[in-house]
Amino acid sequence: MNSNPITIFGVDGIGEIQQGVRLGAVIAEAAQLADGDVVVVAQKLVSKAEGQIVAIDTTSALAKRAIVLEQAVAVLRDTPDVIITQTAHGFVCANSGVDLSNAPSGFAVLLPKDCDKSAHRIRTQIGATSRVDVGVIISDTFGRAWRYGTTDVALGVAGLKPIVDLRGQADAAGRIMSATEICVADEIAGAAELIRRQADGIGVVIVRGLSKTWFGDGSIASDVIRPPSQDLFR
Repeated sequence: MNSNPITIFGVDGIGEIQQGVRLGAVIAEAAQLADGDVVVVAQKLVSKAEGQIVAIDTTSALAKRAIVLEQAVAVLRDTPDVIITQTAHGFVCANSGVDLSNAPSGFAVLLPKDCDKSAHRIRTQIGATSRVDVGVIISDTFGRAWRYGTTDVALGVAGLKPIVDLRGQADAAGRIMSATEICVADEIAGAAELIRRQADGIGVVIVRGLSKTWFGDGSIASDVIRPPSQDLFR
């Protein structure tokens, strides 16, 4: 168990991110980082740095629909208001993650092509700049089936095990748990979003004081996303 306090704070001074910038180095120079921190980076910053932005007629619903379908490998539900798709990453989400908010006028922001790889790149750049060993999460806002409201979830991780597997351990009553797996990467992403909601314009949040047992190698793509054969709701 981790009995130490957990501290969550935003990073000021990041500024507008341009294509080609070394985002990890920018974060390292703006933040006072320490070993064991988890750096939660908003997906839009990563997409902008990687050039995942496309021109679009923002007045045309058909134009956005075309981009949404281009980014999808499967359409699970198609309604006049939203298209629920599966992306090449394996994410099931609204409109393939295509977003017009916080984008330059006349453009749409797409998801990074490989979110785990993006997280590893940022982590490597932070380590090279600040000489600290941190975890990195790339987060974005997702809706959830059967529940109103949105929350941030992890799209990519580096230096962190996204799942804490409690199967085989005893619960508080001494019963052996057989199905409990906790997605701590999503929990951290959701906690970081609280800071971003309170401080508009904050795209990077530091979470400090997490259990050391959560650190290590991991991947959202391989550890978190269920393959269709195990998806009980399709």
